[in-house]
Amino acid sequence: MICGLLYLASVATAWPAGAVEPPPVETVQAEGDYRLYDQIITNKFLTSETTLVIIERLTATQLLPNQDGPLTIALFQAQGYFDGLLPADLIREFVVLNQVPVRLEGRFQFGTRYRFVSGGTVEEPEVSLAYPVRAQRPRLVQILPVLDRVQFSRVAYNLRQNQALAYVGNPRPDGSGAGFLVWFRRQGTAWTIYDTEVIWTVRVESESDGGPLLAH
Repeated sequence: MICGLLYLASVATAWPAGAVEPPPVETVQAEGDYRLYDQIITNKFLTSETTLVIIERLTATQLLPNQDGPLTIALFQAQGYFDGLLPADLIREFVVLNQVPVRLEGRFQFGTRYRFVSGGTVEEPEVSLAYPVRAQRPRLVQILPVLDRVQFSRVAYNLRQNQALAYVGNPRPDGSGAGFLVWFRRQGTAWTIYDTEVIWTVRVESESDGGPLLAH
């Protein structure tokens, strides 16, 4: 433990002032969390036409696009999600876990190819093939059915480990999108989606209509 603290102190001292900090090193490692992520993608997003899913590498720390400040219990409860029926310990755990973004790993098993992106940076070159490619003539030469993109929160569990809560956002490249809270319950050893609440939506309108419209 002492060696670890000394190492962290030396890193903090050596890091140049004003430099961009390195990305978080903590990762989501629990296999059970990825099984819940798989359920969300399979049940809420995938279609028979989907050939590629683009996933944000870092987990979300905000529920709303226009959220001011960090996620808090007061902010969470003020929204009255699920008619206020979420257990207090589940809310508390969700808020605590999602203060800092962590990295997702390649442990998804929802049956469709997927690639990670970090913000606007594509991590694997295959993702670029998913976007329309323009030839010299003004026509699209390649279009693949792509789910772009998905961002998850960390999964929170209540004290009895029989309920779970996760956020999933789908901010699309055209500026539209939606965000959802997904409430899971466990029956025996099987987790299933108990309820889902849409907590924000953005619908893109034409310029004559005033541009993007946020509803939540």
